[in-house]
Amino acid sequence: MSTTDARPAWAGKPSVPTSVIKAIVLVIVTAVVLFPFLVVISTSLATQADLTANGGFMIVPESFTLDAYRAVLSGGVVTRAVGVSAFVTVVGTALSLVCTALAAYGLTRRDSFGHRPILTFFLLTFLFTPGIIPSYLMVKQLGLIDNVWALILPSAISAFNLVIVRGFFMGIPDELIDAARIDGAGELRIFATIVLPLSRAVLAVVGLFYAVGYWNAFFNAMLYLNDTSLWPLQLVVRTYVLQANPILDASGDAGAQPPTQAIQMAVAVLALLPIAMVFPFLQRNFTKGVLTGAIKG
Repeated sequence: MSTTDARPAWAGKPSVPTSVIKAIVLVIVTAVVLFPFLVVISTSLATQADLTANGGFMIVPESFTLDAYRAVLSGGVVTRAVGVSAFVTVVGTALSLVCTALAAYGLTRRDSFGHRPILTFFLLTFLFTPGIIPSYLMVKQLGLIDNVWALILPSAISAFNLVIVRGFFMGIPDELIDAARIDGAGELRIFATIVLPLSRAVLAVVGLFYAVGYWNAFFNAMLYLNDTSLWPLQLVVRTYVLQANPILDASGDAGAQPPTQAIQMAVAVLALLPIAMVFPFLQRNFTKGVLTGAIKG
């Protein structure tokens, strides 16, 4: 029996009809996924005449205009919300990565103080999550109501991400750690010069998870922020979409505003664009980062 015949069916080269069917299915799925994005972007660029003629939504507008983007980025509520979301995402992701990496490294050291009880405590959060009322009371007692840090500190560490990073750290050969100790390196130096450089893939993936979570979060803002000047972009998007009339700036002229649908879709595009731009650059790290950490955990 030849080597080719000995291969299992799923490892063999697909036939031409199979390849054609896969290509057709892939094209259909891609079109179904991209079609809503095309409608959102086209509607945000459409004029009032185009929207009126097509029932409020566009696939390909006859004429393009950036009036909706100029309106929402004119220095008012959306611009302020973009700044809040950017601050929460950047600072929150950095803080979460530092805390998660330090905690995960400490939990890989079996001789560390309280190793098993602390690990058990983190794992229990998979099963038991705090309710809305206890969480709100805790944030209130910490004095974080109407404070942007209420969007960062309550979700600074994710148990899922901690398990992934810890599993990856455990896959680092012990010989490297022991050799560094023989050379006189302490735990902090080992962590900074050996563990972190070898863990860029998993940290990039976990960082993306944190960034997406911070950027898309709006429920915590609804609970903890009464001051609209501190609202993140996603909460503003929710308000724009649910309200019949978008939020107008104090200096705005309601009569000169672009169509309501165009403004709503423009805000949605602004909320989607940053993550859509970052994701392709980090996608190559998913298999190496997440799967390796999950398998060896």
